[in-house]
Amino acid sequence: MRLSGEGGIGLIRSMLKTAFTPLRREDPALLTGRGQYTGDVVAEGVLHAVFVRSPLAHGRLRSIATGAAEQSAGVVAVLIAETLLAPSDADRVVHMPPPNPLLPVASVPRIEPLARGEVVYVGQPVALVLARSPAQAQQAASCVQLDIEPLVPVPDFDGTRPVTEVEHHFEAADASTHVVASEASAALEVPRVLALSMEPRGMLAHWHGPVGADAAPARLTVHLGTQSPTRAQADIAAALGWDEARVRVITGNVGGAFGAKSSLCPEELAIPLAARRVGASVRWISSRSDEFTSGMHGRGARMSGRLSVTAQGRFAALQAELQFTLGAWLPFSAVVPLRNTARILPGPYRVARLDVQGRAGLAHTAPVTIYRGAGRPEAALLMETLVEQAARAAGIDPVELRRRNLVEAADMPYTTPTGEVFDSGDYRRALELACERFGYAEQRALQAQRRAEGEVVGIGMALYVEPCGVGWESARVDWHEDGRVTVATGSPAQGQGHGTTYARIAGEALGMADELVEVVYGDTALCPPGVGALASRSTALAGSAIVQACRDLLARRAAGEALPLTSAGRFTGGEAWSYGCVIARMAVDRDTGRPTIEQITWADDAGHIVHPELAKGQLIGGLAQGLGQALLERLVYDGAGQLVTGSLMDYAAPRADDMPAAIDIHSFSTPSPHNLLGAKGVGEAGCIGVPAALMNAARDALAPVGECPLQFPLTSEQFWRAMSGQGL
Repeated sequence: MRLSGEGGIGLIRSMLKTAFTPLRREDPALLTGRGQYTGDVVAEGVLHAVFVRSPLAHGRLRSIATGAAEQSAGVVAVLIAETLLAPSDADRVVHMPPPNPLLPVASVPRIEPLARGEVVYVGQPVALVLARSPAQAQQAASCVQLDIEPLVPVPDFDGTRPVTEVEHHFEAADASTHVVASEASAALEVPRVLALSMEPRGMLAHWHGPVGADAAPARLTVHLGTQSPTRAQADIAAALGWDEARVRVITGNVGGAFGAKSSLCPEELAIPLAARRVGASVRWISSRSDEFTSGMHGRGARMSGRLSVTAQGRFAALQAELQFTLGAWLPFSAVVPLRNTARILPGPYRVARLDVQGRAGLAHTAPVTIYRGAGRPEAALLMETLVEQAARAAGIDPVELRRRNLVEAADMPYTTPTGEVFDSGDYRRALELACERFGYAEQRALQAQRRAEGEVVGIGMALYVEPCGVGWESARVDWHEDGRVTVATGSPAQGQGHGTTYARIAGEALGMADELVEVVYGDTALCPPGVGALASRSTALAGSAIVQACRDLLARRAAGEALPLTSAGRFTGGEAWSYGCVIARMAVDRDTGRPTIEQITWADDAGHIVHPELAKGQLIGGLAQGLGQALLERLVYDGAGQLVTGSLMDYAAPRADDMPAAIDIHSFSTPSPHNLLGAKGVGEAGCIGVPAALMNAARDALAPVGECPLQFPLTSEQFWRAMSGQGL
């Protein structure tokens, strides 16, 4: 049977409707091609933008020759830093918004949307071409000539002075009685990675006003795939010098974000400024190559640590040194990875002494922002690597060593050595449950048998904690006269299924079917303000704001008020801490060094789970990205600051056949007392626990010949060299 045209599409839709009941209300539109991403939005008379970018990592910008480009067919304007702003703003300079001051920052680079005077990373926007078609804009951009005097670039981690630092020191009252019997040390590198969302960055700045003019009534509707529409609206309005009410940000369907779309990039300020400059709508869609060179990266750290253990198997002391790279400029969440890593250590364990020192510095490389986990994976990787090595050094089974040092459920809420407060949890239960489902004792016996037969096989585990859901979100709930309900929130979605989750939350709170609840998000003109969908906060905080509004409506109905009714407000919650235990079994081919993940068993506690199927989907998705970081992904710069892994020909991402066939996930619930749902985060857990477990499985596989300093990504070449060098 051949299906074509509208008839074929209609038949497919009919088949889907009758044979498929979607888990998410978002799915039918997406599965039948009716989603609307930024690139799908239609605007009459739109101009197309292409950026001219710096080919050098560091240099003095002597001149920009735009004459040939301006004469190219279809070109409307070629803008540089000096001509980007409207004539009325001739004396004003626009810089990127300052970072979130979660840590003190000694100096913030003053980066403009288009480079002026100096370029500081490869791919930095220098000029902007506006033309009638994408092809015309691309052709004209190739005609722009840049004269840049090369300067010596500063690589990652080689800055002379850190921009931000953090320290944590702790000593228990009985620390002096902890006599050290053995020690473990590790030095780990966490390479930069790319969020690699299926939908690259893009923006449509839809101009409303006189063509070619900047009259006071002019407005912009900005279509943008962002995790934080409210903050994007504020930042764009500030750049334009307008009141926020003149800027409307609409976030439709978003093809992935993972933290990389939580902050505005220079292009996303340049496009609205260009629209204002020429008085016309402007569209920009990033290329995949531009995503590699100029998009925001994730991770990027060097960590070392030492864990001391007493003869009784107690953790006597943890020392850690953390060094993070920030790249050339600071996005809003730039300091978050360093802050999170430093404050999370020593994870779910007790330690008598703690000394953590961390610093982050600038480099002539692309900026680094939060990426799924943002410091949590780094903390788990360092701590869990040290725990496994300490177990081998002390001759104690790694499960038993963990048992002796875990924070107990009876101690909750528990104040950690860095001053954080674990709200609730049973870490021992997570460990025991994972071991039981994995068949830990039997698996160790089988491992010994396989090793005796010549196989290279390792078992590794990792316990992790995940701070999430702190701060505020708002919601508005309208209960209409016909009994239907509309929920509006400032926390949008990028594929998580928030529309389905929010509808279920409101339906359960009001005692009605989910189908009677409409959910609106991603539009600053229709929704209340919000922090946004990041850091595993949406269900806990946005969900609690919805519950709070629904409870208010129920109380007013009970007091006799008639429909329609509206309730709006803000919910502020304390930080919730998810946690879990991941166990992995890995085999390594003796001849090729190729690793195979044979099994992953995972016990996870994300508090009260509103929608179990969607929660599991988040766990599996995080697992895939965690696996990618552990086995495949790495961005590499050469000494000149050029990105040598700038395409999917050079940057390896996980495919379906890289996933292990045996994945056993069991979720249980210890509700958080810090929000109305008892919810904790779930979206980042896979990126936190899985990489650390895989590192430990890899090192355990090679343990018979000694401690091998393996690093991410765990490539077959690295295994082969390690085995060849050790004679395994």
